[in-house]
Amino acid sequence: MTAPRVPGTQARYGRVALALSFFVQGTVFALLVTRIPAIQDRYGISDALLPAFLAAVPVLAGVGSVLTERLVRRVRPSRVLRVVQPVVCLALLAAGAGRSMGQAAVALAVFGLAVGVLDAAMNMLGVSLQRAYGRSIMLGFHAAYSLGGIVGASLAWAGAHWELSLGVLYGPVVAVLVPVAVVAGRWFVDGAAATGQGGGGQACGGPSSGATAVSMRLLLPLCLVMACAYIGDSTVSNWSAKYLQDVLGSSEQLATVPYNVYMITTLLGRTVGDLGVRRFGAVAVVRAGAVVAAGGFAVVAAAPGAWAGMAGFTLLGLGLCVIVPQTFAAAGRLAYERDGGGASDGAIARLNIFNYVGFLVGSPLVGALGDAWSYRGAMLVPMLLVLLTLVYARSFGASGARYGDGHERPRTADVG
Repeated sequence: MTAPRVPGTQARYGRVALALSFFVQGTVFALLVTRIPAIQDRYGISDALLPAFLAAVPVLAGVGSVLTERLVRRVRPSRVLRVVQPVVCLALLAAGAGRSMGQAAVALAVFGLAVGVLDAAMNMLGVSLQRAYGRSIMLGFHAAYSLGGIVGASLAWAGAHWELSLGVLYGPVVAVLVPVAVVAGRWFVDGAAATGQGGGGQACGGPSSGATAVSMRLLLPLCLVMACAYIGDSTVSNWSAKYLQDVLGSSEQLATVPYNVYMITTLLGRTVGDLGVRRFGAVAVVRAGAVVAAGGFAVVAAAPGAWAGMAGFTLLGLGLCVIVPQTFAAAGRLAYERDGGGASDGAIARLNIFNYVGFLVGSPLVGALGDAWSYRGAMLVPMLLVLLTLVYARSFGASGARYGDGHERPRTADVG
């Protein structure tokens, strides 16, 4: 039997610090996307121009992810994250406190570019810490992101309820989150150095200048899974309220509930998801998540009324929540097994691009199908796309997916 790997103190501090970073990012992103109508009103952005503003953020985020792949060859991901997270927070404040449409455009451009770098760097550190721990902890980081999203959406609701200006809403939040990000950044760790075990190069947290890039052909199955998962996620975030109200005949107040339910079930699923991976393995968990998510879309499409539709969105949160974190983990693991830690970082940066591809495709796709056909029928398309995960589920089961006997040593005490 393989002896359990015990994380060092540095790894445990690094884990807590990175979870805080995910929480901060979830809060900031929710504060932006939930207050888009207020941003539009503040700067007088027309309905015709708004889609261009919204599309620019994920496009620039994709550019930022590409740049991160090159940047981490020379600079440790922890240092990248330490610098860029305060920039994202300040860009949010600038987007809410500007005085002209041009200033808003610049702030959103900086936000998008920095978010791409941030998302890639956070997941690089998450995958390397999971490798250092020798067991699944990746879902826990994304649970922190979901919790931040709930907090951010709640703050945005309070701001709208009390009719606070964006500057008044964002200012105090940013004043709290920036110091949290700066302090947490002091404890970030890279790679296997977190365990306090020997080695050099990237395995101990150094830059990956000599790393071999992983081919997109190798990553393509995971890239498709990532894009399909975010098409499903964007369908919920952009269309759940309209679907419940216009198709299922709910009240306007009730129509605001599905996304909140989705976020809560996403948090719950991710909170316990690592235990499932340790007990049953990543392949089984991802397959189960895809089936549950597809079932959620089927329930939504066939729902006779609002409460049945609510049950479908609940299933969607429980199913989709496990796919994205495990896709990052699988890409990093696959690249690390082939070419080492530097290749792992590059693979995650490339995979992260398809996060934004799915976000860009999902909302227009469902809207176009809904207008041309029906919104019930449109819900079947993300259902089929999520089921593609079953075809590629074996990609989540590389040899490194199992640390020792069984799957991931379910009897190991998680003390960090």
